[in-house]
Amino acid sequence: MSIVEVLRSDRVLSVVRAQQIPDAADLCHALAAGGIRTVELTFTTPDVLRHLKSSSAAVASSGVVLGVGTVMTADQASAAIDAGARFLVTPGLRAEVAAIAVAQGVPVFLGALTPTEVAAALDLGSAAVKIFPASAFGPKYLTDLGGPYPDVEFLPSGGINPDNARAYLDAGALAVCAGTGVVPPAQVAAGDWPAITARAAQFVAALTA
Repeated sequence: MSIVEVLRSDRVLSVVRAQQIPDAADLCHALAAGGIRTVELTFTTPDVLRHLKSSSAAVASSGVVLGVGTVMTADQASAAIDAGARFLVTPGLRAEVAAIAVAQGVPVFLGALTPTEVAAALDLGSAAVKIFPASAFGPKYLTDLGGPYPDVEFLPSGGINPDNARAYLDAGALAVCAGTGVVPPAQVAAGDWPAITARAAQFVAALTA
């Protein structure tokens, strides 16, 4: 399955922003046990490339799709792909990142907010368009964007939790991004994998409630 197909099936991507990850593979497996198979580490985490290199093969064999976000430069994009990232995510429009991803056949989710930025992201080859910060405008904004862009896959990010996630899906989102509500930095740093599995399962359950 492609990453877009996995997201269409699971409806959620976990975004990990932590200063310390004791074992990235264990973290991914904990999330997968709770029903979240797509995991985004980020360049805001120290040594993120080391985490990718140490875990990418192990998690891929167990069905987890591991990528990296907050990618800002072409060098970061190339290094992430070399380290095993299966997709890239940017906070805004980054043409140089998109160029590397497209050239290497790696899906990229470019960040956008306005209709003009959505069009630009599509022109740059974005496999789906991340709408950030989604919480500033709410699910209705996603519905509005779907008017002129009925065939675009939207991935809202920022401020999404079990209480509002379903509303974004009902508004037409491909999937939603789950952040610190599922992967609190303190629990990640402590390696509290059972708690993270429970949080992931709670979030997934809210998507079908």
